Amino acid sequence: MQAREVYNLIINTLNAKGWTFEQDDERFLIRTGVKSEDLPIEFVLLVNEGNGVMQFISPLPIHMPEDMRVDGAIAVAVANYGMVDGSFDYDISDGEIRFRLTTAYRDGTLGTDNVEYLIGVGIAMVEKYNDRFFMLAKKMMTIEQFIEKENE
Repeated sequence: MQAREVYNLIINTLNAKGWTFEQDDERFLIRTGVKSEDLPIEFVLLVNEGNGVMQFISPLPIHMPEDMRVDGAIAVAVANYGMVDGSFDYDISDGEIRFRLTTAYRDGTLGTDNVEYLIGVGIAMVEKYNDRFFMLAKKMMTIEQFIEKENE
């Protein structure tokens, strides 16, 4: 029952903000996105009843090509190192990168602020890194330049 309440909280929060989204009431999943300065940011908000968590998951619109997979792994590790909340996941087998941020709702209460935080941080992190990962994948940036940009 608590999962349904969290799912409804997300829907109510998005409706209050005037967001357009698709919802899957059986899976407690919401698909939406925003336009960013560089690349579109699509994401899902998922209430995982089994784990008692609310998740923001945003697959980046690019995959690391096969010859760049090791550099992609290094770049994801560099990006994740200083991140306070959330992380990038990387599938080295196909080069997929996605950002994931999770908040537990079990034994606690969540409110609109938590939903807004999850979305805000998720979008900010994807916006910060999506163009860097894109440039690395397209060989417009070297891994050394990626690391240098992170250390600025």
